[in-house]
Amino acid sequence: MAITPDTKDWTWVLEQPCPECGFDAAEVALDDIPRLIRENAAGWGPVLARTDAAVRPNDHTWSPLEYAAHVRDVFRIFSVRLGLMLSEDDPLFANWDQDATAVAERYHEQDPAVVGRELALAAASLADAFAAVPVTESTRTGRRSDGARFTVTTLAQYVLHDPVHHLHDVHRPLAEL
Repeated sequence: MAITPDTKDWTWVLEQPCPECGFDAAEVALDDIPRLIRENAAGWGPVLARTDAAVRPNDHTWSPLEYAAHVRDVFRIFSVRLGLMLSEDDPLFANWDQDATAVAERYHEQDPAVVGRELALAAASLADAFAAVPVTESTRTGRRSDGARFTVTTLAQYVLHDPVHHLHDVHRPLAEL
């Protein structure tokens, strides 16, 4: 079953609440990001413990395991991006194709327990990195090749939407998918 790649530019979540998951990035303070990342990571344990964690609900939706592997990698990628923002002036982020990564890394074949541990470690690392950002550094910038620009604060708000949204996805009733 092939999943249709997501080509949407999700940066709009910085300007308005997500109508699907309800997350309102603009309402989240940088100081709250580390706690919220840790809380989100804790929510994945029960999901990955489900007997059907590796089962796709339909042909066009990732399984909970695939979503969790993606979230783990989001935490990892954004740890790198945050590090670049804090060590370089206005860095250009390397492109990342999340769908190609899911196929290449065989998300659907990974062990849910291993993914859970790795997700927790990646989340803790990113949470710690955001917690260590001095207030004076919160306006440092970074950019994507498509022209999207972030400050440390908006990067934090943007990245938090992804795991929040996907935890919402794995709890939605099948009829909504």
